[in-house]
Amino acid sequence: MKPGTLDLETIIDTSPLGRRQVVIVALCALVAMVDGFDTQSIALVAPVIVSAWGLKASTFGVVFGAGLLGSLIGAFLFGLAADRVGRKPALIAAMFLFAVVTLATPLTASVGSLIAVRLVTGLGLGGALPILISITSEYAPTRLRSTLVSLMFCGFPLGAVVGGIAAARLIPAFGWPSIFYIGAAIPLLLLPAILALVPESIRFLAMKHDRVGVSAILQRMKWAAAWDGDLSTAPSQPGRSPVAALFAEGRAVGTLLLWTTLFLSLLLTYFLINWIPIIARQSGIGMSSAVLAVAAVNLGAIVGCLLIGRLADRRGDPTAFISFGFALGAVAIVLIGSAGQSSAWLLTTAFLTGVFSVGAQMCTVAYCASFYDTGLRATGVGWAIGVGRVGAIVGPVVGGMLIGTGMPTTRLFLIVGVMSAGAALAVFGVGQHAARTNA
Repeated sequence: MKPGTLDLETIIDTSPLGRRQVVIVALCALVAMVDGFDTQSIALVAPVIVSAWGLKASTFGVVFGAGLLGSLIGAFLFGLAADRVGRKPALIAAMFLFAVVTLATPLTASVGSLIAVRLVTGLGLGGALPILISITSEYAPTRLRSTLVSLMFCGFPLGAVVGGIAAARLIPAFGWPSIFYIGAAIPLLLLPAILALVPESIRFLAMKHDRVGVSAILQRMKWAAAWDGDLSTAPSQPGRSPVAALFAEGRAVGTLLLWTTLFLSLLLTYFLINWIPIIARQSGIGMSSAVLAVAAVNLGAIVGCLLIGRLADRRGDPTAFISFGFALGAVAIVLIGSAGQSSAWLLTTAFLTGVFSVGAQMCTVAYCASFYDTGLRATGVGWAIGVGRVGAIVGPVVGGMLIGTGMPTTRLFLIVGVMSAGAALAVFGVGQHAARTNA
């Protein structure tokens, strides 16, 4: 290195957090917000469609599962694409896909067509998230990475909160299709801003040895001019399948434990957000409170994610805080089952569940971005989320089967609480393994 020059990694980590980085994080958060809104939308309209189409509530388990199956496939495919062709083109493709198909949702008139539309919508919704996490992580200095990724990812539950509040007002006034028209219009309006203001990941360009692209972004970001030309921000994985590389060089145990954590945590999360409105209505709680309970879960998730993410940046090891959150969340979930006809108790326990269990789940996703290097980040996050989506499919579908058997609500939520306790043990194991590996 020449005197007075800096390598690329040092420039990123030592430069102050600038306005352009804030814009990138904010736009990624807005896309995550739309993703959360559209993902949640089907659960918000489910009670209305069940009534209007004369369906059994348990029928919607397959509808929920179809969207989540699409999300699983989308996370795998778009994660791999983002590591091969770039973060930005993959993100634009995912956004366009879920916006267009969401617009077609009100045209469905049967359960079969609704399942097909939600399956394709899920491809784009699931594909966008790992890319958003990768872009945010790769423009964040190491010292703020957990905080910024957690802050960006809070857009997802915030979108669900907005969706819950909007649904409580819009559905009675304009009918259930209005939710999907809004869910399609916003991402289409956001696409020009993403094209203009979000650059390709500078770390991805460095990994691809694109000096011209890196130099252009350095000038655009107004970072240090004294770059020494070093592109080694992170090693790539030459000659190896990106998925196989997730299990190489001591990553196998951590990868499997992260997958276990996200499988269990997304199972419980999607059971709760999909079935709480219907279970609450069957227990005699009003429609507005039933929908707002989902908003309470997601609002709590924002609080919990920011709290745990900030503690992680200050203390260094996020897994201990994440594990503790899942453990407390297990207790809160069990308490939801005793809500009965009390709206206040339902909203309180739903909020606490969001703070601890769902907040911990979001921080686990953010932790994945730090666990993998640039060459594997989108693939690693995508596959972790994808495996988690398997749990997200299992939760609503099995939940529908259990509800169909007439299982008491208290026992139902006890089973879901056990899933949160299992996630606590799995993520604790990730931290222990990492500590032994780095010793």
